[in-house]
Amino acid sequence: MSGPVRQTISPPCVLDAFSTQPFTDEGHHEKTKLFSLFASVIGAGMLFSAQAHAATTLTVYTALEADQIKAYQAAFHKANPDIEIKWVRDSTGIVTAKLLAEKANPQADVIWGLAATSLALLDKEGMLMPYAPQGLSAIDAKYRSAANPPAWVGMDVWASAICFNTVEAQKQGLPKPTSWADLTKPVYAGKIVMPNPASSGTGYLDVSAWLQMMGEDKGWAYMDALHKNIGQYTHSGSKPCKQAATGEFPIGIAFEYRAVKTKKEGAPIDVILPSEGLGWDIEATAIVKGSKHLEAAKKLADFSASKEAMALYEKNFAVVAIPGVAKPDELLSADYEKRLIKNDFTWASTNRDRILTEWSKRYESKSEKKQ
Repeated sequence: MSGPVRQTISPPCVLDAFSTQPFTDEGHHEKTKLFSLFASVIGAGMLFSAQAHAATTLTVYTALEADQIKAYQAAFHKANPDIEIKWVRDSTGIVTAKLLAEKANPQADVIWGLAATSLALLDKEGMLMPYAPQGLSAIDAKYRSAANPPAWVGMDVWASAICFNTVEAQKQGLPKPTSWADLTKPVYAGKIVMPNPASSGTGYLDVSAWLQMMGEDKGWAYMDALHKNIGQYTHSGSKPCKQAATGEFPIGIAFEYRAVKTKKEGAPIDVILPSEGLGWDIEATAIVKGSKHLEAAKKLADFSASKEAMALYEKNFAVVAIPGVAKPDELLSADYEKRLIKNDFTWASTNRDRILTEWSKRYESKSEKKQ
């Protein structure tokens, strides 16, 4: 029933539903009682209907790219029209810090799209509610937490990539880099932009990958050399590729989703996957312990782990948590998944604060100002 129709009902019309006799003084008392009873029934029905259709609002924290959220939300809402989502979106580091700050009084119901390294940290703090979503058996074991039931369940993998502006490179006489080591060459001084790992999950997956691939001493030495060529550290994982696309900086260290999307939109960039290997993380979903809307939160967790959701994630990423769903992208190498480094998520999560403190001490001077 629609609201406007109910608002047009008047007492004479209501009475006509019960009797075709006109009002008379003789029957006035009985009809007044009848009208009162009917009005009470209608009122109760309207209240019940409103309560039955009242939407539950989930507060969802996310670091998803803004241009991905609309499609994900629309598909979930189609399957669950009685659940609305209130989004709180920011970069990975900022969302993680916000959740930790709210530990004593959680404001989020669900985390939909945050780095597994961050979720592992939140799990260690006892902030996540373990839950086995419907269809969990289809999820690749390496893309979910090891606990049973899991504290978090993966959605997709995102990994390092370099955006290289070929037009600007030609103007400036810059050779095309093919490796992480190439980026330390003096020819690239001031030409490179990358994300600040304290703000950006993409930045942190790069830093943690270099330390794991090279070892701590060589990893920090590498970043010291790279720092000499950095023009700016951004607070967004997408921004370096956008800056490379416009030519503000010819080289942007970003991630494959933004690199591929920017290239397909017509930007004069090449997507480079460095030869030593790719740092990566898992975008994942978790229920926040203490959610006031637990049943609705479980429905969102179920949807996020479903094959339907994976088909949406696959439109943006080359690897998703259910094997066999993702299709190869012509802009990425056929062995893309094999080029992902052996990533120790426990180490990356446990050492996160120590690594970020050291990174900030060494390199914060070139970070853009926070808005």
